[in-house]
Amino acid sequence: MYSGPLYIASDHGGYQLKKRLIRYCENELELKIEDMGPLEHDPEDDYPDFVIPLAQKVVKENARGIVICRNGVGVCVAVNKVKGVKCGIGYNSGVAESMIKDDNTNIISLAADHLSDDLAMLVLRKWLETEYTGTERHARRLGKVESLEK
Repeated sequence: MYSGPLYIASDHGGYQLKKRLIRYCENELELKIEDMGPLEHDPEDDYPDFVIPLAQKVVKENARGIVICRNGVGVCVAVNKVKGVKCGIGYNSGVAESMIKDDNTNIISLAADHLSDDLAMLVLRKWLETEYTGTERHARRLGKVESLEK
């Protein structure tokens, strides 16, 4: 199980799922997780205000992060603009596992309107308990993608 720094952020659309996942991480997985906002439900908020600082912190601290909006796409696109971020959308446990094993993601995006709380917890747990394999073919592919950031 991943035990390093863990951060979570959302927008108003992901606010309730974010609160549920914080309780899950702290109470059931016994992980410390930092809520990077929003701290209150505000239907007028904008996800970049919360997920970009999360992405920057994840890269700086070699940590992992969780971002949530209604469909998971907006927050995923936003954080992938930050150099060093590799984020994918976790829509089932198989994807959550492979996005770490093969793609070494450091942020997972979740779609609050398309995942039940139970499925979101299952997906998150799988992502947190999986490690990057570092196989040659995956490292080669990631190297090609990372070269775009230079």
